[in-house]
Amino acid sequence: MNIEEIKNIIKQKILIDRLELEDITAEEIDDKDPLFIEGLGLDSVEALDVVAGLEEEFKIKVQGMPEEQTREHFYSVETLSKFVFSQLEQKQEPLLS
Repeated sequence: MNIEEIKNIIKQKILIDRLELEDITAEEIDDKDPLFIEGLGLDSVEALDVVAGLEEEFKIKVQGMPEEQTREHFYSVETLSKFVFSQLEQKQEPLLS
């Protein structure tokens, strides 16, 4: 899975479908716009839903991340997709014996 595919899943399945954002389309969400406060204006309850969506869609662990890293990774669709991509890459690395 590449970054563009991840961005599309985040935009459509997590932000639009899961959060039920009705007044915006995936194409209208800019990859670099902030997700919280300004930009999309998501709140803390929606942040939990985004975390649950990421864990469900990509089968990665997000909960328990330090707050500073969470703010960095959850800033925009672009930063979030890079985080997901790195998590998926780590899952695919063979274990060293």
